[in-house]
Amino acid sequence: MNEFVLELKGLHKTYNSGKPNQIDVLSNAELSLKEGEVVALVAPSGAGKSTLLHIAGLLDTPDSGDVILKGEMLNVKSDARRTIIRRRDIGFIYQFHHLLPEFSAAENIMIPQMADGIARSKAYDRAGELLSKVGLGSRVKHRPAELSGGEQQRVAFCRALANRPSILLADEPTGNLDQTTSHQVFDTLLSIVRETRLSALIATHNPDIAERMDRTIRLSEGRLINALK
Repeated sequence: MNEFVLELKGLHKTYNSGKPNQIDVLSNAELSLKEGEVVALVAPSGAGKSTLLHIAGLLDTPDSGDVILKGEMLNVKSDARRTIIRRRDIGFIYQFHHLLPEFSAAENIMIPQMADGIARSKAYDRAGELLSKVGLGSRVKHRPAELSGGEQQRVAFCRALANRPSILLADEPTGNLDQTTSHQVFDTLLSIVRETRLSALIATHNPDIAERMDRTIRLSEGRLINALK
């Protein structure tokens, strides 16, 4: 069995390739993530954190290099296969919740499950279970506009975890919240990640949040560097 849940090998990504203003965002970037490991990704704005996460989450492709999830090399797979893997094995959380405003909290969590063939009743039960875990059991029928910013982001966490992914990728998941709410929401996220032994790669600008993860890696000049605590 492969020791690592996620492996990124020799990733290169360039924008405006061949032009005078060419930007090398990733240059031989490499990362290995074990089961249950929670890793902080730290870098200045514009350094390529989101690009790295999008490549790891199969939302973008590298110019060269490999993305390997549970031993399967995915950058050579068909779009159909990548879509299935993205839906079943990868949970993604953004800085903004991106909840669908016309649907309730439970329905937002049910949608990715039903897209994967889960029956509506089972999807509803799973949504209720997750919402209870994040302290929103009484908000099942509330729409996003009826929830606070922290509550909306907790619903987004639940949506990302709905299909029981192998890995969670988060791009500044508390960056849009005030400091107190940010720590409360991150406490909830980390508790669930630890409980389920989910692997997670979490981009953050917050050093206090980064300190609570297993290790920190920095993105510098397109390369990933292990940072000392």
